Amino acid sequence: MDTIEDGRISTQRVAGVARLSCAVGEGRTRLRRLYQDGAAKIRMPTVSADPLEAVLINTAGGMTGGDRLGWEVDVGAAASASITTQACEKIYKAASDRAEVRVNLSVGENGRIAWLPQETIVFDRAAFARTLDVELAVGAEALVLEATVFGRLAMGERATQGHFHDRWRVRRDGELIHAEDFRIGPDIAATLDRPAVAGGAIAMATLLLVSPRAEALLDPVLAIVGGQGSASVWSVKKSGKLLARLYAGDGYQLRQRLVPLVELLNGRAGLPKLWSL
Repeated sequence: MDTIEDGRISTQRVAGVARLSCAVGEGRTRLRRLYQDGAAKIRMPTVSADPLEAVLINTAGGMTGGDRLGWEVDVGAAASASITTQACEKIYKAASDRAEVRVNLSVGENGRIAWLPQETIVFDRAAFARTLDVELAVGAEALVLEATVFGRLAMGERATQGHFHDRWRVRRDGELIHAEDFRIGPDIAATLDRPAVAGGAIAMATLLLVSPRAEALLDPVLAIVGGQGSASVWSVKKSGKLLARLYAGDGYQLRQRLVPLVELLNGRAGLPKLWSL
């Protein structure tokens, strides 16, 4: 938002931090602590059983250069939480600097978290960096998803130029079990058009499952992913790790496969209520 101060135009940047902590009490997962500041808000639908559900909201309605958001979720021992967003996060053109989102997730012994935000939509000439840090205790499970769409073809919009950086670090019992950095820019469209990159696809997703169930789920995951993507499994720290990557021509085509994939991997919790096709 622009304001006039002493005859000069200045820009007020979006800033916000929200923290949620939950633990088992009276036989189910319950909220223990909630902190909200600035544009970062958290709402929790009423549920009758685990997992606890939380919806993240950026009240600014999108992000641009210089904006900062932080999300922190702490799931206690044997507790379970499912986290999603109210809508797709939109990253708009940046006149200067970049928008940043920092996510910190921690899960206690034998706890479980499902991090399932809706897609991030990147507009032309956007600049964005996201960091995702996950700390898992012994026996903890995690389902982590990030999906990104570069432009909106239905609106005649495509992200041709810009900068995008996604950084993940996942640790179990203090040891690194997954790390990745995805960077693209400044020529986003030209890079995505390359056959060895995305072959012209503009929508993509990475989904990570850390769970003893990982190996048994590989074949049904591959059937859903199909020819536009792949999946693999590993054994890591007395558990399993399944990593799936998908790409598609637009966001709708991507979500057509993400919906059954999340339903499969998220167990009885299934799909977040706010998701739809």
